[in-house]
Amino acid sequence: MSRIGNSPVAIPEAVTVEVNDNNVTVKGKLGELTQEFSGVAIKVEEGNVVVERPSDSKEHKAKHGLYRALISNMVEGVSKGFTKELELVGVGYRATNQGQKLDLALGFSHNIVMNIAPEIKIETISEKGKNPIVKLTSHDKQLVGQVAAKIRSFRKPEPYKGKGVKFVGEQLRRKAGKSA
Repeated sequence: MSRIGNSPVAIPEAVTVEVNDNNVTVKGKLGELTQEFSGVAIKVEEGNVVVERPSDSKEHKAKHGLYRALISNMVEGVSKGFTKELELVGVGYRATNQGQKLDLALGFSHNIVMNIAPEIKIETISEKGKNPIVKLTSHDKQLVGQVAAKIRSFRKPEPYKGKGVKFVGEQLRRKAGKSA
């Protein structure tokens, strides 16, 4: 039995949820998100969104928890938003942005220039004596995570010195180097 799917999603003030055919649309102060669904029934009752499954089959149980979690993330996204911060650890690693273009200097012969989706607000923070930080903010959790993972994939942290692009607060598994 899905424990996640059984709990209702509370709808905060200034957020509207509409269910049409096979689409759920959530509107709030930060934007609007739409999600297709199948295999479950979604209802809006007394300020809550309730997800119900028609049977106890394995597929319906899986979708029950999945769509409840997706709707919860949509509601939280349009009301509060999501933020991911990436830290560039390494000598000469820099990040700058002009509008939606992110320019990364990660020790390769050329800089990496990446166009960021317009739904994401990007900010680069460079303080003297500290590692540069790239801050991604949006109402779409999936998009923020995908872009952050793409940026991290350009230079993953290596286990010996910890150089590379890592999430702020991420614990890295470090290895001892060669012993003399």
